[in-house]
Amino acid sequence: MSRVTAGRPLGSLSRRRQLMLLARIALALVMLVFALFPVIWIFSASINPSNSLVNQTLIPENPSFANYGKLLDSNLFPFQRWMLNSLLIASVTTTFGVLFTATAAYAFSRFRFRGRRSLLQTVLLIQVFPNFLNMVALFLILQQLGVYLPQLGLNTYGGLILLYLGGILGVNTWLAKGYFDSIPRDLDEAATIDGASHWQTFWLVILPLVRPILAVIGLLIFIGTYSEFVLARVMLTSLENYTLAVGLSLFISDQFANRWGIFAAGALIGAVPIVVVFLALQRYLVGGLTAGSVKG
Repeated sequence: MSRVTAGRPLGSLSRRRQLMLLARIALALVMLVFALFPVIWIFSASINPSNSLVNQTLIPENPSFANYGKLLDSNLFPFQRWMLNSLLIASVTTTFGVLFTATAAYAFSRFRFRGRRSLLQTVLLIQVFPNFLNMVALFLILQQLGVYLPQLGLNTYGGLILLYLGGILGVNTWLAKGYFDSIPRDLDEAATIDGASHWQTFWLVILPLVRPILAVIGLLIFIGTYSEFVLARVMLTSLENYTLAVGLSLFISDQFANRWGIFAAGALIGAVPIVVVFLALQRYLVGGLTAGSVKG
């Protein structure tokens, strides 16, 4: 028998597959190095006792973990408080952001009411303008709001969360609405026939099917609010209320002699919650749209 397949020798096909496998492995290694090199470089800076990035090497001389001790034991910089502030603000914003986004997207997708299209277009138009244009207006709004509701004024977590929610609902509602539109309406009709209300249909039927997009939205909201700097720097004025991003910026200011090693240590520790949240939501990110929604 001739060792050929579709006119090509089996040995040639085997060598081609091996070359393709080697090319994929090489590409994967390049991407891995590209992704991990910044982390390795920051870790190297965090164990550098010179506290400087000038003439930084991958393996510093006399490496030590003294910067981590200075960061966690400092009486001048409440790093643990900053991290808890960021986790609290990001968690509350993510929870309410996902809930409000899901309910708004469901309403725009399933209901037909007067002004629906105009409202959707207005929401999209507002998102076109950058936040820097309304920074002064937001500051004055929180200043006046704090007179009547001190919990939502300047230098409060509530006021900052309120601003974050106002900024994230527009684009995320559009993103979720497109996903809701792809869910078959037959599921809604079947639930209605079984006697389910709109809320029961949303909570028991539709919501389990849109977990992938809600996981993406939740991840984006958490990362965005956890690492946000500009709004937090403007709206928060006391050292104890600073978020992690604002607090870490103090270590690289001229006032405190550019403590880059401590800054790098704080950046690595601060990245841990984002990695944990990403790993927790990873299975939803690759989930199917309507997998398991119907049998047969």
